[in-house]
Amino acid sequence: MLAPTTILIAIVAFVMMEPLTAAIHRWVMHGIGEFLHRSHHRPMLQRFEANDWYPVMFAAIVNLGFFAGFNWDGFGVLVPVGIGVTAYGAAYALVHDVYIHGRLNWFANRQVATFDRLAEAHRIHHLYSAAPYGMLAPVVPAALRERAGHTTRNPLVKA
Repeated sequence: MLAPTTILIAIVAFVMMEPLTAAIHRWVMHGIGEFLHRSHHRPMLQRFEANDWYPVMFAAIVNLGFFAGFNWDGFGVLVPVGIGVTAYGAAYALVHDVYIHGRLNWFANRQVATFDRLAEAHRIHHLYSAAPYGMLAPVVPAALRERAGHTTRNPLVKA
């Protein structure tokens, strides 16, 4: 059985991923790493896009943490951290790639109210390449929400 501390560390890691993800999205993906992320803000022409390298890189970092946590004394805390980060990554992929962008066609008829709210926030991000940068708890500036309310354009819908 897992110790309560281990579970708490995994939960804290999961929760802390949202602000970390928002920061990486804002300052890396819309900054120095935009050359990869740019593909995500364009119509998808093939199954994979350059932006797909980001989850590959993030998974590699988490796997290094797992390796250290399982193999080196004093690094064991990285295992529950890695579990929390991996759980966040799975939730992010389900909401972003599967539900919002329909990459696996699992949700052909959107009917999940919470996911629809997240999809609307992401639509606003795609409209203006601006906030919100978070995914599971996005903070949409009121001015952008109002501006987006006056347009029916939806850059998330495949042409």
